Amino acid sequence: MSASFTHLHVHTEYSLLDGAARVGELVKAASDDGQKALGITDHGNMYGILDFYRACRNNDVKPIIGTEAYMAHETRFERFSRRGRVDDSGGETETGQKIMYHLTLLAENNIGYKNMIQLASRAFLEGYYYKPRVDWEVLEDHSEGVIATTGCLGGHVLQSLLRDDFQGALDKAGRLQEIFGRGNLFVELQDQGLPEQIRTNPGLVKIAKEIGAPIVATNDSHYVKQEDSHAHDALLCVQTGCVMSDPNRFKFHGDQHYLKSANEMRRLFSELPDACDNTLVIAERCNVEIEFGNPQLPDFPLPDGFDSADSYLSHLTLNGAKERWGEPLLDEISDRIVYELRTISDMGFSAYFLITWDLIRYARERGIRVGPGRGSAVGCAVSFCLGITDLDPIKHDLLFERFLNPDRISMPDIDMDFDSRYRDEIIRYAADKYGRDHVAQIVTFSQIKARAAVRDAARVLGHPYAIGDRIAKAMPPLVLGRDTPISACMEEIDGYSDGYKMAADLRSMYSADPDVKQIVDVARGLEGLRRQDGIHAAAVVITKDPLTDYLPIQRKPESGQEPEEAPIVTQYDMYGVEDLGLLKMDFLGLRNLDVITDTIDLIKSTRNFELDIDVVELDDKKTFQMLSKGDSIGVFQLESGPIRSLMRSLNPTSFDDVAALVALYRPGPMAANMHNDYADRKNGRKSVSYFHPDAGSLLSDTYGLMIYQESVMRVAQKFAGYSLAQADNLRKACGKKDRALMKKEREGFLSGCSKTGYDSDLAEELFDIIEQFADYAFNKSHAYGYGLVAYQTAFLKANYPVEYLSALLTSVKSNLDKAAIYLNECRLLGIEVTVPAINLAHSSFTPIPDLGESGDKAKIVFGLSAIRNVGDGLVDLIVQERDKAGPFEDFNNFLERCDTSVLNKRTVESLIKAGAFDSFGHPRQGLLEVHEELISLTVSRRREHDMGVLSLFGDAESGPVFDERPEIPDIEFDKSQKLTFEKEMLGLYVSDHPLKGYENALARKTDSKIIELRELEDGGFVTAGGVVTNLSKRWTRRGDLMATFDLEDLSSSIEVMVFPKSMTEHGHKLLDDSVLLVKGRLDSREDSPKLICSELETFETSTANLGQSIQVDLPLGKVNEQTISEIKQLLNNYPGDVKVFFRLGDRQLLRLTDDFSVDPSNGLIAELRILLGVDSVSFI
Repeated sequence: MSASFTHLHVHTEYSLLDGAARVGELVKAASDDGQKALGITDHGNMYGILDFYRACRNNDVKPIIGTEAYMAHETRFERFSRRGRVDDSGGETETGQKIMYHLTLLAENNIGYKNMIQLASRAFLEGYYYKPRVDWEVLEDHSEGVIATTGCLGGHVLQSLLRDDFQGALDKAGRLQEIFGRGNLFVELQDQGLPEQIRTNPGLVKIAKEIGAPIVATNDSHYVKQEDSHAHDALLCVQTGCVMSDPNRFKFHGDQHYLKSANEMRRLFSELPDACDNTLVIAERCNVEIEFGNPQLPDFPLPDGFDSADSYLSHLTLNGAKERWGEPLLDEISDRIVYELRTISDMGFSAYFLITWDLIRYARERGIRVGPGRGSAVGCAVSFCLGITDLDPIKHDLLFERFLNPDRISMPDIDMDFDSRYRDEIIRYAADKYGRDHVAQIVTFSQIKARAAVRDAARVLGHPYAIGDRIAKAMPPLVLGRDTPISACMEEIDGYSDGYKMAADLRSMYSADPDVKQIVDVARGLEGLRRQDGIHAAAVVITKDPLTDYLPIQRKPESGQEPEEAPIVTQYDMYGVEDLGLLKMDFLGLRNLDVITDTIDLIKSTRNFELDIDVVELDDKKTFQMLSKGDSIGVFQLESGPIRSLMRSLNPTSFDDVAALVALYRPGPMAANMHNDYADRKNGRKSVSYFHPDAGSLLSDTYGLMIYQESVMRVAQKFAGYSLAQADNLRKACGKKDRALMKKEREGFLSGCSKTGYDSDLAEELFDIIEQFADYAFNKSHAYGYGLVAYQTAFLKANYPVEYLSALLTSVKSNLDKAAIYLNECRLLGIEVTVPAINLAHSSFTPIPDLGESGDKAKIVFGLSAIRNVGDGLVDLIVQERDKAGPFEDFNNFLERCDTSVLNKRTVESLIKAGAFDSFGHPRQGLLEVHEELISLTVSRRREHDMGVLSLFGDAESGPVFDERPEIPDIEFDKSQKLTFEKEMLGLYVSDHPLKGYENALARKTDSKIIELRELEDGGFVTAGGVVTNLSKRWTRRGDLMATFDLEDLSSSIEVMVFPKSMTEHGHKLLDDSVLLVKGRLDSREDSPKLICSELETFETSTANLGQSIQVDLPLGKVNEQTISEIKQLLNNYPGDVKVFFRLGDRQLLRLTDDFSVDPSNGLIAELRILLGVDSVSFI
């Protein structure tokens, strides 16, 4: 035979955290060595098959499809107790048997490939125990077309030989040969210099002779080049959580598990040339063809009277069109519908639309809110007729060809947004309709990104965390939302020039510090490798025949979860699913839809009015006034600082402006200053100009700018005579940056312009403009779809702010950072958020709007379930009792009436600290002193009464009597302690805030609010101020003290890191709940920005507002003799030099005489707020 060789035992990066061979590099290495074929045998899965198959075909290498299966000892239902760690060696058990063994399997043909899918799937579905495992029975069921080898040292045969059990090894090999057939089992030989291999290889050769099986040589490749062994070793440490210096960790022997050249393998097995020749025999035998691009839609069950999906779709569409537009349909509308239906039918996608329609129909009938549409599907009139989308594409000039191009057949992609709480219900409905073995969620793979690779490398090399963190922070921030790879930080690479410039410090560190060099070099080997598999947030596949006819599936139970309760997930990712022509749909849970649903429900309960948000006019004045002021905190897509600034500049006055905001606030348009150009042209600060007068009719609504891809298509249609399908091809070509393709497109465009009567100079100029704008232009259909959700949320906030913000706070109750932002927004809007009063609160936040009846201000009551140690179950019991027998009269009445499961001391203590009983007039400190005694007494008396025991204190038949109960002491915590407990129980300051009243003084000493720091440039030095929370001090490995804490102001919070140098100088100022000014460097390179502290200064609240005046707001409804007398007494108790102003009602402002000047630093403010309300006092 030839001197060539085929590697048949090969692990890629899809042997997660074990294989360090990137698929593309692996295939290229084989191709460069002249190897005509290459195998893939990842551990226990088929994750990488399609990537590998494509890469091989692209490099003229024959792909050999396989897997290294995990195998149970005897049966896949075994559950041996393990001893120690379970790593890839199979794990130790009390029986001496392994939890799993290895077996190499290769698909000889398409039947074998189908059986491989079954094996890989059943291993997960039936045999998962630490790893997915097959057994002898499963192998026997799916052996046709499969070639097997005896495997590596972890295989059944070799494990017997290692125990010196030759007969056992012979029996195991014979059993495998019996299953797969003579000529289909090969005895696998490896030689990476391991002592165990030297000892067992002769036994393997002997077994091969005795059973008449051919031998085959492999190298169990786990990385591409020999020098990659160090990175692979680091990867194993990432997997096992060990450091490389640990002598007892799981590791590979030597550096020989790489993709050796054919010559190296021939030399290694020179005494057994047949072992190498047989790799070529197997490669010749293995011929698997995977078909891509052939759509395989499931059948949609048709009702009686319809013989095809086309006819039923036409019927539904025409009925829907009449509902949407009325009768008779205008010619423009009917022509568009006929054209779209014909295109859909010609492409064979009618069933796709019916399936999508049915899912949306089910959701709407169940009362599950569905989004108005996202992506290019919003431009489809058929979708609008079917109720799949909710925006009129004809009215808004949205193009069907942007969604479904007749010149380019590809599966349509309709993404569906649902109320996130019901997404799983939609998936269950699909599974029930099409079969549970036809529907699965889709796998996704996370990769080790550059910064994580650096931190992982530092950890496994045994370096302190600070070194890895310092290197990671020297890496460039995201550039246009994209990471800069480590290689592009070290050498300038096309497309990453900005990142390269920003990595100058990293290169200096690399050159100067050997530790940094070592870490970065190892990190380069880790970067980009697959870390773990997960479930895609949206993607679902629905198949015509059972899933395993097309692809492997898996079920991976979480710890403590029953296997059958774990979701079914594909082993191929969404791109592979689409390439196979399968129906991939995106079911996305959108939290903003939850908020809209809940707001509408709250409006109904508070105002007895059913709002239909889907029919509100898109010209509401209050909504646009709010947006023009930039008051869009909590509005979908429009709440970041820069976009609020843009809104103030743009002054939106129409729905078109809202859609434009969605399109313009993106890196591309902003880099080209299109967002400011649009705002300036709209408001007359710049004149509107067009590249040609004929463009006015196309671009007038966007002030001469091509901000939408559809605008680019319309321009190509008008000037070059393109069909919209050709124009969409041009749009797509511009995005690919392919020079040869663009040259061809330019020639076609110039020719088209000539035919339509435009001169060549204009045509050249226009093509250049199109090429430039195509970089930045956004999908108009998507902008309008998401613009509608943005408008709806803005409408609700502007017109029903109390209900909307209640729903919004409920939606983020587990995200305290977001909740703090929305809580502050309530304060800014004058909406009081109260503690969870026991007689008003429900599980979620409860709105009490100002309906003009009681004169009380609008407020929101904090949700009871948000209190620490108070779960939904206990809240339900409290609310049920309140609804049944009326409000609680006082604390003792609460104890007498509530289910005793509510009366555990921890729960009641949490309720007290959260202020739940404040409305009874009970002081929190007093309640905390006696609540345990009161609970014990109440529970014991109730128990005696329920048992019918006569008590000295009353007759059992008339109910228990509690004359012996202690009084609740009239003592109260000071303000700071009350707020500390509140923060502990609710995660937020609610009834007040330590900074309330000091906002102006704090603003004078800081550069910006904390919420605004997120928008500032990385690396800048800023001064921020706020309250210290979550303070944590710790010692470094060198024995130095450092600290981290959250700095919180009224707008948000940010993590602050105080390293040892700053800690030495300023650490004594760090106390929980203290108010500090922090000067430091902003680090926004990661998802959550941090402040690296250089200086700390105590902010003295006692003197912060001295020299100012205070204003006391006194509602006219509270102007009475008793209140005035109490205010006068308070002012006299705190004499000082600060002037006092009274605001009576909305208009009258009175200044008191100097006799009533006060000192506000010693508790006066808190006393006035207790008397008049949280928002009654401010500094002016």
